[in-house]
Amino acid sequence: MIVEDSGPSGPGVVASADAELVGQLQQGSEAAFRTLVERYQNRIYRTVFALLRSPEEAEDVAQEVFVEVHQTINRFRGDAALSTWLYRLATSRALKHRQRARAQKRFAYFTSLLGFDNQVLHEPADHAHPQAKIEGQQQLELLLTHIGRLPDQQQVAFTLRYEQELTYEEIAAVLNTTVPAVESLLFRARKTLRTSLTPSPRHV
Repeated sequence: MIVEDSGPSGPGVVASADAELVGQLQQGSEAAFRTLVERYQNRIYRTVFALLRSPEEAEDVAQEVFVEVHQTINRFRGDAALSTWLYRLATSRALKHRQRARAQKRFAYFTSLLGFDNQVLHEPADHAHPQAKIEGQQQLELLLTHIGRLPDQQQVAFTLRYEQELTYEEIAAVLNTTVPAVESLLFRARKTLRTSLTPSPRHV
């Protein structure tokens, strides 16, 4: 069950609260860990879901992210914001999960072609995106399909910018790159999507 996080607001307040929270986490406070989950679980879930498009898989990966945080918090040195670190973990795990799923599908497909008694893995069911409760459902699904075909870096940048509304600086921190590189990723992503979604002229 994902609930809305109701953490502190304002960059300075958030940074201070996160720094205090990290200190408590590194001391092994279970209460601090519960606070971390409550504060960030919804944002992490939405980020992972935007990349995987499956509520069940997104739930599992989001839980894995917080397990990893619990296990590795002592390595966190504050070189980046806590939220940046969490987004890095979330997008990294989501992309790895998707790569594993694709590899499993390819393996099942090839073994079926070779006549082995393996059942081909079914495509995951289409689950509605949170924004899908609007008119033009087919157009939205088409858009999401094309977003899912973008190169990984472009897709992550697009997701963090337009679904999580992160700034270019925040996205650059998550991807460990520069703001101009993020601008380039977003430019190429938008160009690809515009080209993919522009109807071809019909020849009469």
